[in-house]
Amino acid sequence: MAAQKSSSDLAIARATPLLDIREVAAKYDLDEEHLILHGKYISKVHLSILDQIKDRPHGKYIDVTAINPTPLGEGKTVTTIGLGMGLNHIGKRAVSTIRQPSMGPVFGIKGGAAGGGRSQVIPMEDFNLHLTGDTHAVGLANNLLAAWVDTSILKGNPYQIDPQKVTWKRCLDVNDRSLRQMIVGLGGPSNGVPRETGFDITSASEVMAILGLSRDARDLRKRLGRIVVGLDGDSEPVTAEQIGAAGAMAVVLKDAIHPNFMQTLEGTGCFVHTGPFANIAHGNSSIVADRIALKLADYVVTESGFGADMGAEKFFNIKCRVSGLHPDAAVMVVTIRALKVHSGRYKVSPGKPLPAGILEEDISAVEDGICNLRRHIENVGKFGVSVVVALNRFSSDTDGEVEAALNLSRAAGAFDAVISDVHANGGAGGAALADAVVRACDDAPAKFNTLYADDIPVTEKIATVCQEIYRADGVNFKPAARKSIKRFEKMGLGHLPVCMAKTQYSFSDDPRRVGAPDGFRITVRDVRLSAGAGFLYALTGDIMTMPGLGSNPALLQIDIDNEGLPEGLF
Repeated sequence: MAAQKSSSDLAIARATPLLDIREVAAKYDLDEEHLILHGKYISKVHLSILDQIKDRPHGKYIDVTAINPTPLGEGKTVTTIGLGMGLNHIGKRAVSTIRQPSMGPVFGIKGGAAGGGRSQVIPMEDFNLHLTGDTHAVGLANNLLAAWVDTSILKGNPYQIDPQKVTWKRCLDVNDRSLRQMIVGLGGPSNGVPRETGFDITSASEVMAILGLSRDARDLRKRLGRIVVGLDGDSEPVTAEQIGAAGAMAVVLKDAIHPNFMQTLEGTGCFVHTGPFANIAHGNSSIVADRIALKLADYVVTESGFGADMGAEKFFNIKCRVSGLHPDAAVMVVTIRALKVHSGRYKVSPGKPLPAGILEEDISAVEDGICNLRRHIENVGKFGVSVVVALNRFSSDTDGEVEAALNLSRAAGAFDAVISDVHANGGAGGAALADAVVRACDDAPAKFNTLYADDIPVTEKIATVCQEIYRADGVNFKPAARKSIKRFEKMGLGHLPVCMAKTQYSFSDDPRRVGAPDGFRITVRDVRLSAGAGFLYALTGDIMTMPGLGSNPALLQIDIDNEGLPEGLF
Protein backbone atom coordinates (compact mmCIF):
# COMPACT_ATOMS: atom_id res chain seq x y z
CA MET A 1 0.00 0.00 0.00
CA ALA A 2 2.42 2.62 -1.22
CA ALA A 3 2.12 5.94 0.60
CA GLN A 4 4.37 7.82 -1.79
CA LYS A 5 3.15 10.19 -4.49
CA SER A 6 2.14 8.42 -7.68
CA SER A 7 1.26 9.45 -11.22
CA SER A 8 -2.26 8.13 -10.61
CA ASP A 9 -3.10 10.74 -7.96
CA LEU A 10 -4.61 13.07 -10.55
CA ALA A 11 -6.53 10.19 -12.14
CA ILE A 12 -7.93 9.15 -8.75
CA ALA A 13 -8.97 12.72 -8.01
CA ARG A 14 -10.72 13.14 -11.36
CA ALA A 15 -12.52 9.80 -11.04
CA THR A 16 -14.15 10.88 -7.77
CA PRO A 17 -17.47 12.72 -8.09
CA LEU A 18 -17.31 16.15 -6.49
CA LEU A 19 -20.00 17.33 -4.11
CA ASP A 20 -21.37 20.84 -4.31
CA ILE A 21 -19.32 22.67 -1.67
CA ARG A 22 -22.55 23.90 -0.11
CA GLU A 23 -23.47 20.29 0.59
CA VAL A 24 -20.13 19.73 2.31
CA ALA A 25 -20.57 22.92 4.32
CA ALA A 26 -24.00 21.81 5.48
CA LYS A 27 -22.42 18.79 7.20
CA TYR A 28 -20.78 21.26 9.59
CA ASP A 29 -23.84 23.49 10.03
CA LEU A 30 -22.05 26.07 7.92
CA ASP A 31 -24.74 28.35 6.49
CA GLU A 32 -24.59 29.41 2.87
CA GLU A 33 -24.83 33.07 3.90
CA HIS A 34 -21.24 32.82 5.18
CA LEU A 35 -19.85 31.22 2.01
CA ILE A 36 -18.07 33.17 -0.71
CA LEU A 37 -18.43 30.73 -3.58
CA HIS A 38 -15.68 30.22 -6.16
CA GLY A 39 -17.63 27.98 -8.50
CA LYS A 40 -19.41 24.82 -7.33
CA TYR A 41 -16.56 23.09 -5.50
CA ILE A 42 -14.54 25.74 -3.67
CA SER A 43 -15.62 28.44 -1.29
CA LYS A 44 -14.19 30.98 1.07
CA VAL A 45 -15.74 31.25 4.52
CA HIS A 46 -16.41 34.82 5.61
CA LEU A 47 -14.99 35.72 9.00
CA SER A 48 -18.35 37.13 10.00
CA ILE A 49 -19.28 33.56 10.93
CA LEU A 50 -17.13 33.88 14.06
CA ASP A 51 -19.75 36.13 15.67
CA GLN A 52 -22.50 33.61 14.99
CA ILE A 53 -20.62 30.59 16.36
CA LYS A 54 -18.69 32.26 19.20
CA ASP A 55 -20.69 30.51 21.94
CA ARG A 56 -20.19 27.01 20.58
CA PRO A 57 -17.70 24.78 22.44
CA HIS A 58 -14.29 24.12 20.95
CA GLY A 59 -13.58 20.79 19.31
CA LYS A 60 -10.42 18.78 20.01
CA TYR A 61 -7.29 20.22 18.39
CA ILE A 62 -4.80 17.74 16.88
CA ASP A 63 -1.42 18.69 15.41
CA VAL A 64 0.15 16.36 12.85
CA THR A 65 3.93 16.52 12.77
CA ALA A 66 6.77 14.12 11.90
CA ILE A 67 10.28 12.96 12.54
CA ASN A 68 13.04 14.70 10.61
CA PRO A 69 12.02 13.92 7.03
CA THR A 70 13.97 12.64 4.08
CA PRO A 71 14.13 15.04 1.12
CA LEU A 72 11.20 13.14 -0.42
CA GLY A 73 8.81 13.74 2.49
CA GLU A 74 7.09 11.13 4.61
CA GLY A 75 3.40 11.64 3.85
CA LYS A 76 2.47 14.14 6.55
CA THR A 77 -0.21 15.85 4.47
CA VAL A 78 -1.59 12.48 3.37
CA THR A 79 -1.89 11.60 7.05
CA THR A 80 -3.48 14.93 8.01
CA ILE A 81 -6.18 14.59 5.38
CA GLY A 82 -6.59 10.86 6.02
CA LEU A 83 -6.93 11.31 9.78
CA GLY A 84 -9.74 13.79 9.22
CA MET A 85 -11.47 11.25 7.01
CA GLY A 86 -10.71 8.47 9.50
CA LEU A 87 -12.33 10.38 12.35
CA ASN A 88 -15.44 10.89 10.24
CA HIS A 89 -15.33 7.19 9.36
CA ILE A 90 -15.61 6.22 13.05
CA GLY A 91 -18.51 8.60 13.60
CA LYS A 92 -16.83 11.82 14.67
CA ARG A 93 -17.38 15.16 12.98
CA ALA A 94 -13.89 16.21 11.91
CA VAL A 95 -12.26 18.69 9.57
CA SER A 96 -8.64 19.25 8.52
CA THR A 97 -6.79 22.57 8.21
CA ILE A 98 -3.73 22.66 5.97
CA ARG A 99 -1.49 25.10 4.12
CA GLN A 100 -1.82 26.02 0.48
CA PRO A 101 1.31 24.90 -1.38
CA SER A 102 3.71 27.24 -3.09
CA MET A 103 3.83 26.75 -6.84
CA GLY A 104 7.61 26.81 -6.59
CA PRO A 105 7.77 23.25 -5.18
CA VAL A 106 4.76 22.19 -7.30
CA PHE A 107 6.83 22.82 -10.44
CA GLY A 108 10.08 21.78 -8.76
CA ILE A 109 11.03 18.46 -7.16
CA LYS A 110 8.46 18.05 -4.40
CA GLY A 111 5.30 18.33 -6.49
CA GLY A 112 1.92 19.27 -5.05
CA ALA A 113 0.62 19.04 -1.52
CA ALA A 114 -2.99 17.91 -1.91
CA GLY A 115 -2.21 14.51 -0.40
CA GLY A 116 -2.18 11.37 -2.49
CA GLY A 117 -3.88 8.11 -3.36
CA ARG A 118 -7.23 7.80 -1.54
CA SER A 119 -6.32 10.64 0.84
CA GLN A 120 -6.56 13.84 -1.17
CA VAL A 121 -8.17 17.25 -1.22
CA ILE A 122 -10.05 17.92 -4.44
CA PRO A 123 -10.12 19.40 -7.00
CA MET A 124 -6.38 18.86 -6.72
CA GLU A 125 -5.53 20.94 -9.81
CA ASP A 126 -7.05 24.06 -8.23
CA PHE A 127 -5.54 23.22 -4.86
CA ASN A 128 -2.01 23.00 -6.26
CA LEU A 129 -2.25 25.95 -8.63
CA HIS A 130 -4.00 29.30 -8.15
CA LEU A 131 -6.88 28.21 -5.88
CA THR A 132 -8.68 31.48 -5.00
CA GLY A 133 -5.68 33.73 -5.63
CA ASP A 134 -4.52 34.20 -2.03
CA THR A 135 -0.86 33.63 -2.84
CA HIS A 136 -1.00 36.13 -5.69
CA ALA A 137 -2.60 38.67 -3.36
CA VAL A 138 0.21 38.16 -0.88
CA GLY A 139 2.79 38.70 -3.63
CA LEU A 140 1.02 41.81 -4.87
CA ALA A 141 0.78 43.32 -1.39
CA ASN A 142 4.46 42.55 -0.79
CA ASN A 143 5.57 44.06 -4.10
CA LEU A 144 3.30 47.08 -3.78
CA LEU A 145 5.16 47.96 -0.59
CA ALA A 146 8.53 47.35 -2.27
CA ALA A 147 7.59 49.58 -5.21
CA TRP A 148 6.51 52.40 -2.91
CA VAL A 149 9.71 52.15 -0.85
CA ASP A 150 11.87 52.60 -3.96
CA THR A 151 9.62 55.33 -5.35
CA SER A 152 9.74 57.22 -2.06
CA ILE A 153 13.52 57.14 -2.06
CA LEU A 154 13.59 58.40 -5.65
CA LYS A 155 10.97 61.12 -5.11
CA GLY A 156 12.76 63.19 -2.49
CA ASN A 157 12.97 60.48 0.15
CA PRO A 158 10.52 62.16 2.57
CA TYR A 159 10.85 59.32 5.08
CA GLN A 160 14.67 59.55 5.13
CA ILE A 161 15.10 55.88 4.25
CA ASP A 162 18.75 54.90 3.85
CA PRO A 163 18.92 53.16 0.41
CA GLN A 164 21.65 50.89 1.71
CA LYS A 165 19.55 49.83 4.70
CA VAL A 166 16.36 48.81 2.92
CA THR A 167 15.47 45.33 4.20
CA TRP A 168 12.20 44.75 2.32
CA LYS A 169 12.51 42.47 -0.72
CA ARG A 170 10.24 41.67 -3.62
CA CYS A 171 8.80 38.17 -3.99
CA LEU A 172 7.71 35.70 -6.65
CA ASP A 173 5.99 32.31 -6.37
CA VAL A 174 8.51 30.55 -8.61
CA ASN A 175 11.80 28.82 -7.81
CA ASP A 176 14.28 31.19 -9.45
CA ARG A 177 17.83 31.23 -8.08
CA SER A 178 18.84 34.02 -10.49
CA LEU A 179 16.78 36.47 -8.44
CA ARG A 180 18.35 35.74 -5.06
CA GLN A 181 20.70 38.70 -5.32
CA MET A 182 20.33 41.56 -7.76
CA ILE A 183 20.67 45.29 -8.29
CA VAL A 184 17.59 47.40 -8.96
CA GLY A 185 17.35 50.97 -10.18
CA LEU A 186 19.75 50.65 -13.11
CA GLY A 187 19.28 52.53 -16.38
CA GLY A 188 19.43 56.15 -15.30
CA PRO A 189 17.92 58.50 -12.68
CA SER A 190 14.32 58.01 -13.85
CA ASN A 191 14.49 54.27 -13.06
CA GLY A 192 15.24 54.64 -9.36
CA VAL A 193 18.19 54.68 -6.99
CA PRO A 194 20.53 51.75 -7.64
CA ARG A 195 20.84 49.40 -4.68
CA GLU A 196 21.46 45.73 -3.99
CA THR A 197 18.44 43.61 -3.06
CA GLY A 198 16.82 40.33 -4.08
CA PHE A 199 13.66 38.25 -4.31
CA ASP A 200 12.15 35.79 -1.85
CA ILE A 201 9.69 33.11 -2.82
CA THR A 202 6.20 34.32 -1.88
CA SER A 203 5.81 31.73 0.87
CA ALA A 204 8.82 33.30 2.61
CA SER A 205 7.32 36.80 2.51
CA GLU A 206 6.49 38.31 5.88
CA VAL A 207 3.10 39.18 4.41
CA MET A 208 2.33 35.45 4.17
CA ALA A 209 3.38 34.95 7.79
CA ILE A 210 1.20 37.91 8.81
CA LEU A 211 -1.82 36.53 6.97
CA GLY A 212 -1.39 33.21 8.76
CA LEU A 213 -1.05 34.72 12.24
CA SER A 214 -3.75 37.40 12.02
CA ARG A 215 -6.84 36.80 14.16
CA ASP A 216 -9.14 38.87 11.94
CA ALA A 217 -9.14 41.69 9.36
CA ARG A 218 -8.45 44.38 11.94
CA ASP A 219 -5.48 42.47 13.32
CA LEU A 220 -4.21 41.97 9.75
CA ARG A 221 -4.30 45.72 9.15
CA LYS A 222 -2.37 46.44 12.36
CA ARG A 223 0.27 43.84 11.61
CA LEU A 224 0.82 45.14 8.07
CA GLY A 225 1.45 48.58 9.53
CA ARG A 226 4.18 47.21 11.83
CA ILE A 227 6.28 45.83 8.94
CA VAL A 228 9.78 47.32 9.03
CA VAL A 229 10.98 48.15 5.51
CA GLY A 230 14.41 49.49 6.44
CA LEU A 231 16.27 52.02 8.52
CA ASP A 232 16.62 55.78 8.26
CA GLY A 233 19.82 57.80 8.46
CA ASP A 234 19.84 57.46 12.25
CA SER A 235 19.39 53.68 11.98
CA GLU A 236 15.84 53.95 13.30
CA PRO A 237 13.22 51.57 11.83
CA VAL A 238 10.85 52.80 9.14
CA THR A 239 7.51 51.01 8.95
CA ALA A 240 4.86 50.42 6.32
CA GLU A 241 2.50 52.50 8.44
CA GLN A 242 4.89 55.47 8.48
CA ILE A 243 5.24 55.54 4.72
CA GLY A 244 1.50 55.15 4.19
CA ALA A 245 1.39 51.79 2.39
CA ALA A 246 -0.29 49.54 4.97
CA GLY A 247 -3.84 50.54 4.11
CA ALA A 248 -3.46 49.74 0.43
CA MET A 249 -1.84 46.41 1.31
CA ALA A 250 -4.80 45.54 3.52
CA VAL A 251 -7.19 46.29 0.66
CA VAL A 252 -5.24 43.95 -1.62
CA LEU A 253 -5.63 41.24 1.04
CA LYS A 254 -9.28 41.94 1.90
CA ASP A 255 -10.46 38.66 0.36
CA ALA A 256 -7.36 36.62 1.19
CA ILE A 257 -8.04 36.88 4.94
CA HIS A 258 -11.11 34.63 4.55
CA PRO A 259 -10.05 30.94 4.63
CA ASN A 260 -10.70 28.58 1.73
CA PHE A 261 -13.00 25.59 2.24
CA MET A 262 -12.65 22.44 0.12
CA GLN A 263 -13.48 18.73 0.31
CA THR A 264 -11.65 15.44 0.48
CA LEU A 265 -12.24 12.43 -1.76
CA GLU A 266 -14.81 11.26 0.80
CA GLY A 267 -16.64 14.56 1.04
CA THR A 268 -15.29 15.69 4.41
CA GLY A 269 -14.35 19.32 4.90
CA CYS A 270 -10.86 20.79 4.67
CA PHE A 271 -9.78 24.38 5.24
CA VAL A 272 -6.82 25.42 3.06
CA HIS A 273 -5.34 28.75 4.03
CA THR A 274 -1.95 30.48 3.84
CA GLY A 275 1.37 28.80 3.14
CA PRO A 276 4.29 30.18 5.20
CA PHE A 277 7.55 28.27 4.87
CA ALA A 278 8.51 26.18 7.89
CA ASN A 279 12.16 27.19 8.03
CA ILE A 280 12.20 30.97 7.58
CA ALA A 281 8.66 31.39 8.99
CA HIS A 282 6.29 29.48 11.29
CA GLY A 283 5.19 26.79 8.80
CA ASN A 284 1.55 26.42 9.85
CA SER A 285 -1.83 27.18 8.30
CA SER A 286 -3.88 30.15 9.44
CA ILE A 287 -5.23 30.97 12.86
CA VAL A 288 -8.56 32.14 11.38
CA ALA A 289 -9.12 28.75 9.72
CA ASP A 290 -8.48 26.97 13.02
CA ARG A 291 -10.73 29.38 14.94
CA ILE A 292 -13.63 28.65 12.60
CA ALA A 293 -12.95 24.92 12.33
CA LEU A 294 -12.80 24.41 16.10
CA LYS A 295 -16.33 25.81 16.42
CA LEU A 296 -17.71 23.69 13.57
CA ALA A 297 -16.20 20.27 14.28
CA ASP A 298 -15.63 17.86 17.16
CA TYR A 299 -12.04 17.27 15.99
CA VAL A 300 -9.76 19.58 14.02
CA VAL A 301 -6.65 18.05 12.45
CA THR A 302 -3.99 20.59 11.50
CA GLU A 303 -0.49 20.11 10.14
CA SER A 304 2.88 21.63 11.00
CA GLY A 305 5.62 21.84 8.37
CA PHE A 306 8.72 19.62 8.31
CA GLY A 307 9.71 17.69 11.45
CA ALA A 308 8.60 18.35 15.02
CA ASP A 309 11.82 20.28 15.73
CA MET A 310 10.64 22.85 13.16
CA GLY A 311 6.90 23.13 12.47
CA ALA A 312 5.57 21.65 15.72
CA GLU A 313 7.92 23.70 17.90
CA LYS A 314 6.71 26.82 16.09
CA PHE A 315 3.10 25.66 16.31
CA PHE A 316 3.45 25.42 20.08
CA ASN A 317 5.69 28.42 20.77
CA ILE A 318 4.45 30.89 18.14
CA LYS A 319 1.06 29.99 16.69
CA CYS A 320 -0.54 28.80 19.94
CA ARG A 321 0.97 31.76 21.78
CA VAL A 322 -0.71 34.16 19.34
CA SER A 323 -4.03 32.33 18.97
CA GLY A 324 -4.52 31.30 22.57
CA LEU A 325 -5.62 27.88 21.28
CA HIS A 326 -4.15 24.79 22.91
CA PRO A 327 -3.65 21.36 21.29
CA ASP A 328 -5.17 18.22 22.76
CA ALA A 329 -2.81 15.69 21.15
CA ALA A 330 -0.14 15.31 18.48
CA VAL A 331 0.36 12.74 15.73
CA MET A 332 3.94 11.90 14.77
CA VAL A 333 4.28 10.58 11.20
CA VAL A 334 7.09 8.11 10.65
CA THR A 335 8.15 5.82 7.81
CA ILE A 336 10.41 2.80 7.74
CA ARG A 337 12.40 4.59 5.02
CA ALA A 338 13.06 7.61 7.23
CA LEU A 339 14.04 5.46 10.22
CA LYS A 340 16.57 3.68 8.03
CA VAL A 341 17.98 7.02 6.88
CA HIS A 342 18.36 8.08 10.50
CA SER A 343 20.37 4.95 11.21
CA GLY A 344 23.10 6.62 9.14
CA ARG A 345 23.35 3.68 6.74
CA TYR A 346 21.37 5.10 3.81
CA LYS A 347 21.32 8.44 2.04
CA VAL A 348 18.30 9.77 0.16
CA SER A 349 18.72 12.65 -2.29
CA PRO A 350 15.96 14.67 -3.98
CA GLY A 351 15.36 13.71 -7.60
CA LYS A 352 17.46 10.55 -7.34
CA PRO A 353 16.35 6.89 -7.01
CA LEU A 354 16.25 5.39 -3.54
CA PRO A 355 19.35 3.34 -2.66
CA ALA A 356 18.62 -0.32 -3.37
CA GLY A 357 19.37 -1.51 0.15
CA ILE A 358 16.75 0.73 1.72
CA LEU A 359 14.00 -1.31 0.08
CA GLU A 360 15.22 -4.59 1.61
CA GLU A 361 14.46 -5.78 5.13
CA ASP A 362 16.85 -4.27 7.64
CA ILE A 363 15.35 -4.42 11.10
CA SER A 364 18.59 -3.38 12.76
CA ALA A 365 18.57 -0.12 10.76
CA VAL A 366 15.02 0.52 11.97
CA GLU A 367 16.17 -0.10 15.54
CA ASP A 368 19.13 2.25 15.14
CA GLY A 369 17.01 4.97 13.52
CA ILE A 370 14.37 5.01 16.24
CA CYS A 371 16.62 7.42 18.18
CA ASN A 372 15.31 10.26 16.01
CA LEU A 373 11.67 9.43 16.77
CA ARG A 374 12.38 8.98 20.47
CA ARG A 375 13.82 12.47 20.73
CA HIS A 376 10.84 14.02 18.94
CA ILE A 377 8.39 12.22 21.24
CA GLU A 378 10.28 13.48 24.29
CA ASN A 379 10.31 17.01 22.88
CA VAL A 380 6.57 17.14 22.25
CA GLY A 381 6.08 15.86 25.77
CA LYS A 382 7.88 18.95 27.07
CA PHE A 383 4.88 20.96 25.86
CA GLY A 384 2.53 18.72 27.84
CA VAL A 385 1.11 17.00 24.76
CA SER A 386 0.79 13.25 24.23
CA VAL A 387 1.91 11.64 20.96
CA VAL A 388 0.32 9.01 18.74
CA VAL A 389 2.78 7.59 16.19
CA ALA A 390 1.35 7.05 12.70
CA LEU A 391 3.44 4.59 10.70
CA ASN A 392 2.84 5.55 7.07
CA ARG A 393 3.35 2.17 5.48
CA PHE A 394 4.95 1.64 2.08
CA SER A 395 4.63 -1.53 -0.02
CA SER A 396 8.33 -2.30 0.47
CA ASP A 397 8.04 -2.37 4.28
CA THR A 398 8.23 -5.89 5.72
CA ASP A 399 6.06 -7.15 8.55
CA GLY A 400 9.15 -7.54 10.73
CA GLU A 401 10.19 -3.93 10.18
CA VAL A 402 6.69 -2.65 10.86
CA GLU A 403 6.31 -4.65 14.06
CA ALA A 404 9.71 -3.46 15.29
CA ALA A 405 8.88 0.19 14.54
CA LEU A 406 5.50 0.04 16.33
CA ASN A 407 6.91 -1.66 19.42
CA LEU A 408 9.90 0.67 19.59
CA SER A 409 7.60 3.71 19.19
CA ARG A 410 5.54 2.69 22.21
CA ALA A 411 8.70 1.98 24.19
CA ALA A 412 9.96 5.46 23.25
CA GLY A 413 7.01 7.06 25.04
CA ALA A 414 4.23 7.26 22.46
CA PHE A 415 0.70 6.95 23.80
CA ASP A 416 0.16 4.45 21.00
CA ALA A 417 1.60 3.57 17.60
CA VAL A 418 -0.54 2.37 14.69
CA ILE A 419 -0.31 1.75 10.97
CA SER A 420 -1.76 4.47 8.77
CA ASP A 421 -3.11 3.07 5.52
CA VAL A 422 -5.00 6.14 4.32
CA HIS A 423 -3.15 6.37 1.01
CA ALA A 424 -4.58 3.04 -0.13
CA ASN A 425 -7.86 2.94 1.78
CA GLY A 426 -8.85 6.49 2.68
CA GLY A 427 -10.91 6.98 5.83
CA ALA A 428 -11.20 3.24 6.49
CA GLY A 429 -7.41 3.04 6.37
CA GLY A 430 -7.24 5.79 9.00
CA ALA A 431 -9.79 4.30 11.41
CA ALA A 432 -7.18 2.75 13.72
CA LEU A 433 -5.25 6.02 13.85
CA ALA A 434 -8.46 7.95 14.50
CA ASP A 435 -9.38 5.62 17.35
CA ALA A 436 -5.94 6.05 18.92
CA VAL A 437 -6.20 9.84 18.66
CA VAL A 438 -9.63 9.86 20.32
CA ARG A 439 -8.27 7.71 23.16
CA ALA A 440 -5.26 9.97 23.55
CA CYS A 441 -7.48 13.04 23.88
CA ASP A 442 -9.69 11.29 26.44
CA ASP A 443 -7.18 9.25 28.44
CA ALA A 444 -4.07 11.49 28.27
CA PRO A 445 -5.42 15.06 28.15
CA ALA A 446 -2.85 17.72 27.36
CA LYS A 447 -1.44 20.02 30.01
CA PHE A 448 -0.15 22.51 27.49
CA ASN A 449 2.65 24.95 28.13
CA THR A 450 5.05 26.91 25.95
CA LEU A 451 8.77 26.30 26.29
CA TYR A 452 9.85 29.77 27.39
CA ALA A 453 8.41 32.95 28.90
CA ASP A 454 7.91 36.17 26.94
CA ASP A 455 10.06 38.27 29.24
CA ILE A 456 13.36 36.38 29.18
CA PRO A 457 16.21 37.73 27.00
CA VAL A 458 16.24 36.81 23.31
CA THR A 459 19.51 34.92 23.67
CA GLU A 460 17.92 32.75 26.36
CA LYS A 461 14.90 32.01 24.15
CA ILE A 462 17.16 30.88 21.34
CA ALA A 463 19.33 28.86 23.71
CA THR A 464 16.24 27.19 25.21
CA VAL A 465 15.06 25.96 21.80
CA CYS A 466 18.56 24.87 20.79
CA GLN A 467 19.25 23.00 24.01
CA GLU A 468 15.80 21.61 24.85
CA ILE A 469 14.61 20.74 21.32
CA TYR A 470 17.77 20.22 19.27
CA ARG A 471 19.83 18.99 22.29
CA ALA A 472 22.75 21.22 21.38
CA ASP A 473 25.50 21.80 23.93
CA GLY A 474 25.07 25.54 23.45
CA VAL A 475 24.79 28.39 20.97
CA ASN A 476 27.49 30.37 19.19
CA PHE A 477 26.20 33.86 18.39
CA LYS A 478 28.06 35.58 15.57
CA PRO A 479 28.78 39.32 16.12
CA ALA A 480 26.05 40.26 13.64
CA ALA A 481 23.52 38.23 15.62
CA ARG A 482 24.47 39.82 18.94
CA LYS A 483 24.31 43.27 17.39
CA SER A 484 20.86 42.60 15.97
CA ILE A 485 19.54 41.21 19.24
CA LYS A 486 20.82 44.24 21.13
CA ARG A 487 19.11 46.56 18.64
CA PHE A 488 15.79 44.71 18.79
CA GLU A 489 15.77 44.63 22.57
CA LYS A 490 16.53 48.36 22.62
CA MET A 491 13.53 48.85 20.32
CA GLY A 492 11.35 47.13 22.93
CA LEU A 493 10.90 43.96 20.88
CA GLY A 494 12.67 41.53 23.17
CA HIS A 495 9.33 40.06 24.25
CA LEU A 496 8.72 38.51 20.82
CA PRO A 497 9.00 34.73 20.36
CA VAL A 498 11.83 33.34 18.26
CA CYS A 499 11.46 31.51 14.95
CA MET A 500 14.46 29.34 14.17
CA ALA A 501 15.57 29.14 10.54
CA LYS A 502 17.31 25.78 10.37
CA THR A 503 17.66 22.74 8.13
CA GLN A 504 14.71 20.37 8.38
CA TYR A 505 16.80 17.24 7.89
CA SER A 506 18.66 17.23 11.19
CA PHE A 507 18.31 18.31 14.81
CA SER A 508 21.58 20.15 14.26
CA ASP A 509 22.28 22.93 11.77
CA ASP A 510 24.13 20.42 9.56
CA PRO A 511 21.75 18.39 7.33
CA ARG A 512 24.26 15.54 7.16
CA ARG A 513 23.97 14.78 10.89
CA VAL A 514 20.98 12.44 10.91
CA GLY A 515 19.60 10.39 13.78
CA ALA A 516 19.90 11.98 17.22
CA PRO A 517 23.24 13.80 17.11
CA ASP A 518 24.96 15.12 20.21
CA GLY A 519 28.18 16.95 20.96
CA PHE A 520 27.37 19.92 18.73
CA ARG A 521 26.62 23.62 19.07
CA ILE A 522 24.22 25.71 17.01
CA THR A 523 25.69 28.72 15.24
CA VAL A 524 23.36 31.72 14.88
CA ARG A 525 24.80 33.96 12.20
CA ASP A 526 22.15 36.67 12.36
CA VAL A 527 18.77 37.50 13.88
CA ARG A 528 16.20 39.39 11.86
CA LEU A 529 12.87 40.99 12.57
CA SER A 530 9.39 40.15 11.34
CA ALA A 531 7.67 42.91 13.29
CA GLY A 532 4.31 42.50 11.58
CA ALA A 533 4.24 38.73 12.01
CA GLY A 534 5.40 39.22 15.57
CA PHE A 535 8.57 37.19 15.86
CA LEU A 536 12.36 37.37 15.56
CA TYR A 537 13.93 34.80 13.30
CA ALA A 538 17.39 33.38 13.94
CA LEU A 539 19.39 32.29 10.91
CA THR A 540 21.44 29.10 11.27
CA GLY A 541 23.25 27.22 8.55
CA ASP A 542 22.62 28.03 4.90
CA ILE A 543 18.89 28.78 4.71
CA MET A 544 17.66 30.14 1.37
CA THR A 545 14.46 32.15 0.98
CA MET A 546 14.42 31.68 -2.80
CA PRO A 547 14.80 28.04 -3.95
CA GLY A 548 16.12 27.03 -7.34
CA LEU A 549 14.95 24.51 -9.92
CA GLY A 550 16.80 21.23 -10.33
CA SER A 551 17.96 19.68 -13.61
CA ASN A 552 14.80 17.57 -13.92
CA PRO A 553 11.97 19.51 -12.26
CA ALA A 554 8.33 18.48 -12.26
CA LEU A 555 7.50 21.25 -14.74
CA LEU A 556 9.01 19.15 -17.53
CA GLN A 557 6.25 16.54 -17.07
CA ILE A 558 3.37 19.02 -16.80
CA ASP A 559 1.22 19.95 -19.80
CA ILE A 560 -2.38 20.28 -20.89
CA ASP A 561 -4.33 17.67 -22.83
CA ASN A 562 -6.48 18.18 -25.93
CA GLU A 563 -9.36 19.38 -23.75
CA GLY A 564 -7.21 21.99 -22.05
CA LEU A 565 -7.00 20.09 -18.74
CA PRO A 566 -3.74 19.80 -16.79
CA GLU A 567 -1.82 16.55 -16.86
CA GLY A 568 1.37 15.52 -15.09
CA LEU A 569 0.50 17.16 -11.77
CA PHE A 570 1.23 15.02 -8.73
